[in-house]
Amino acid sequence: MNAYNPQGGPPPYDPYRPYGPYGPQPVPPPVPPVRRVGPARRLWRAVGPLAAGRKVFRPSRPGRVDDPAVARMQRVRTVVGLCAVVWVTFSYKLAASAADLADDRLDQSWNAVLVLSVTFPVVVGALIGMARPPARRELLRRARKPFGSILALIGGVALFPAAVLSGLADGRLATNPVMTAVTVVVVLLMLVWVLPFIAYGVGMSLVHVFRTADIHETVPPLLALVLVWEMALIDLLTGAYEGVPGPVRIVLVLGAPFSVTAVALWELRRLRVGYGLTLRGALMR
Repeated sequence: MNAYNPQGGPPPYDPYRPYGPYGPQPVPPPVPPVRRVGPARRLWRAVGPLAAGRKVFRPSRPGRVDDPAVARMQRVRTVVGLCAVVWVTFSYKLAASAADLADDRLDQSWNAVLVLSVTFPVVVGALIGMARPPARRELLRRARKPFGSILALIGGVALFPAAVLSGLADGRLATNPVMTAVTVVVVLLMLVWVLPFIAYGVGMSLVHVFRTADIHETVPPLLALVLVWEMALIDLLTGAYEGVPGPVRIVLVLGAPFSVTAVALWELRRLRVGYGLTLRGALMR
């Protein structure tokens, strides 16, 4: 009995099946044809914006614990929170259209990235300062790639105002055929490569918290916890969700911090119980 003969016993006779010392041999399943990929597609897969984004914004430290249960919980929380915001936005007419809602979510995501880029050096610097000297050197070495992802994202965004201020965007530099060709190539590169790289980087920076798992597995939940309460404070100070009834507004402003705090504490407990990873261990305290 095998995959080719589930009923057991001798295989049925097939005049086209090759014979072996014990009779007819099973024929292997057909091999699917290999799809050929052209050199342009291979190059795009290697150096395209998403390929570069995966290398820049995803954690890659060898031996890092990557718990799929935590990733599922984070996705569920994100989907539930997004559905709640969409429902409230359209129920109380806070956005005129889906495009306005998308613009609002994009602005909020970019604001979160900016706050996170400021919070990151403060929190990580405090952890490195509290660590013992052997752990301090190791944590400082591991922080290079997360810090590089911040610089890559901010540098990509800075290209657009630089193009406007330099006159590249409106064609002021296209004074001769050579500069015209350079202008077209640079503008196309920014639209086709830099813009998708930034969009992908914003999402990955929020999901992976600037790849701080490369520093230690306990850093992302701690940093996410600090970030979400900072964003809640900003929402309170700026009067977010105006026009929504008071109880619903409180739920919207405080729902994300409480849910992220619960997920972060659960993740820290799971790392401690399941893998023996604690912040104190990371600091060698």
